[in-house]
Amino acid sequence: MKTTLPTDPQAASRRGWLGRLLALGAAATAARTPAQAAPAPASPAIGQGDAPHKIVYQINQADEAYQEAIFNSISALLKKYVDDVAIAVVVWGPGIHLLAKNPKRPVSDLHQQRVRSMAQAYGVEFIACGNTMHTVGWTEADMLPFAKVEEVGAAAVMELQEKGYKYLAW
Repeated sequence: MKTTLPTDPQAASRRGWLGRLLALGAAATAARTPAQAAPAPASPAIGQGDAPHKIVYQINQADEAYQEAIFNSISALLKKYVDDVAIAVVVWGPGIHLLAKNPKRPVSDLHQQRVRSMAQAYGVEFIACGNTMHTVGWTEADMLPFAKVEEVGAAAVMELQEKGYKYLAW
């Protein structure tokens, strides 16, 4: 079965332009030597863990009991799987204060210490929602240094799932 393309002159012009652009890009890529390879991204991509077990949590509430339950679950996974688990925690909504240097809502010292410990000692990845930060009036500079910022927290959860992370909603 033969497929014909529409004869719309604008569509043909766009296809021609796109074809030339793709050819130019392919030629530029082929001409690169290893020393001229594109630089690595400035910040590592989320969810790069190669562990056999991968899980992503969300924290979207400021409630201490809610957060404590999630931290206890993370601790149990770290105890059970040690180095064989990659854990990401995406934080948005009222939970965002947990990752702020100077939260606008009360955050217990114990919870901030647990977050720091999990991130720095155990490699738990904490991801802040850029949309929530924008709503609160914060920038990346307002967040704890290990917090990664993604434009949309829900999209970060989806992308982690696409990389094999299991999603656990609380």
